Amino acid sequence: MQLTWSLKPFYSLTLDELYQLLRLRSEVFVVEQTCPFLDMDNKDQLCHHLMGWTPEGTLAAYTRIVPPGLSYEEASIGRVVSSPQYRRYGIGRHLMQQSIQSVEQLYGTVPIRIGAQLYLKKFYKSFGFEQVGDMYLEDDIEHIEMLRKVG
Repeated sequence: MQLTWSLKPFYSLTLDELYQLLRLRSEVFVVEQTCPFLDMDNKDQLCHHLMGWTPEGTLAAYTRIVPPGLSYEEASIGRVVSSPQYRRYGIGRHLMQQSIQSVEQLYGTVPIRIGAQLYLKKFYKSFGFEQVGDMYLEDDIEHIEMLRKVG
């Protein structure tokens, strides 16, 4: 599936883009994963938002590009999400490739740290991320920190 990618700082998002990204995050993280949590954490305003749009104008994939020093010392990729109706097209791989490219575009070739759901360890490892630290529970879901080093 061919997606059109856009990367925008928070204050450049249209109201429709903001609505769609918050809806997708809620659909997957709150409803699908049955995990009531406060998604809006006052970090969105300081981040860039990567959105993958279908030709029909539907938001199919999204990540939040977090600057160094906000969540971790390193830059980060967070709120990694793909729409359930488009997962069968392998957009998760494209989303991560675009996310890594976006970090490099914004901050250069820098280490990237993520908080990953444990069951996705192999997926993130395929992009050069390595587990650092022990498993921890976040909102009753097993997570691990992973780091993608430079060079």
